[in-house]
Amino acid sequence: MPSHSRGAGGAPLLRPGEWTLLAAIVAAVVFTALADSNHSYWQRPLDSLRDIARNAALLGIFALGSTVVIIAGGIDLSAGSMIALSGTVCATTMLALAPAEMAGFKPVGPAVVAAGCLASLLAGFLVGTLHAWLVTTIRLPPFIATLATLVGLRSFARALCESTTAAFTPTKSALINVADPFFKAVRDNVWVPVAVFALLAVITWLILTRTVLGRHVHALGGNEAAARLAGIRTDNVKWFAYVFGAMTAALAGLFYVGNESVAAPVNQGRGHELNAIAAAVVGGCSLSGGVGTVPGTVLGAVFLRVVIDAVSKIIKTGADVYEGLIVGIVVVVAVTLAQIGQMARGGRRLLPGALGLCAIPTLAVLGGAVVAMMASPRAGAATGIGAFVLLGLLRRWETRHTAVSAS
Repeated sequence: MPSHSRGAGGAPLLRPGEWTLLAAIVAAVVFTALADSNHSYWQRPLDSLRDIARNAALLGIFALGSTVVIIAGGIDLSAGSMIALSGTVCATTMLALAPAEMAGFKPVGPAVVAAGCLASLLAGFLVGTLHAWLVTTIRLPPFIATLATLVGLRSFARALCESTTAAFTPTKSALINVADPFFKAVRDNVWVPVAVFALLAVITWLILTRTVLGRHVHALGGNEAAARLAGIRTDNVKWFAYVFGAMTAALAGLFYVGNESVAAPVNQGRGHELNAIAAAVVGGCSLSGGVGTVPGTVLGAVFLRVVIDAVSKIIKTGADVYEGLIVGIVVVVAVTLAQIGQMARGGRRLLPGALGLCAIPTLAVLGGAVVAMMASPRAGAATGIGAFVLLGLLRRWETRHTAVSAS
């Protein structure tokens, strides 16, 4: 590999899959520029770049936390609810310390803002500690532990918001408006979240690649039993991973309050935990643990935001309806492509037996339906038929290849 493609110590700057992801980002941008009837990328390039950069940075901040948890062999489903709780803790703290200023939409002062931000980060630390305790001491599976907090934290945030507004304002409310100039400055200057994301990415990369703790995180995710036998204090490593994941989500929650000028626990950050996991998985993280990189997650976050931006620019009206569908398809395709090489080496087929036979029309109908809804019935029918034919040919090739290998 050329020297300019290598980082410090002769290590590759990007892995092959990450170069592919970078190419996919460029391809998505080019396709959007050509398919967008308003030609937003050509006519308003800086505005488009600013929107993608801001959204990618916000997603990337807590996706980095999800990456550390996944590499450590865990999973955190509560990032979206942690975002909502973080914003609510910040706003309620400021309301309690400066009720008149908050009610009058006036500046509350640097000390009150700092107290609100610190309270949010402390909430992240406590939630991460709770996750680690449930997983290591109570021995709950990470999926169950964080699924409980996915539901519980949002409900707790709403109760906190309503009880605090009832105590410090004339009426109880499920949201708190935040008008301090500090948060307005964060909203108006896109370089702030981008700079924080870049700094956090560098710190995370240094931890995972240049420290003993980082090696322990990878060892824990690769084989927990072996890591324990090697003398690694696995419970403490899990504590770090879950605290890091929760605190990055809490940090992102502060930026969401700044962007939206409100703490709204009912809807803020809803479903975002899946986007964080998607960014990590698309970037090369293995949900089995032990595998993943910071550059991959950064590119994964950018890729997802570019794809979502492409959907909004191409479909325009009602684009948000298809956002989750597109993200789901992207994740499935990315993981499938990553697994194809392992399947081929292990002699497994993509469309085996009766299950594979039934999967062919299922995938064809799904693909045709998606294209029909997003484009036209004719395009959907053509996509469905084409997918059916291609998958049928793939199954036939797999059958012949397996037969030849067996003989």
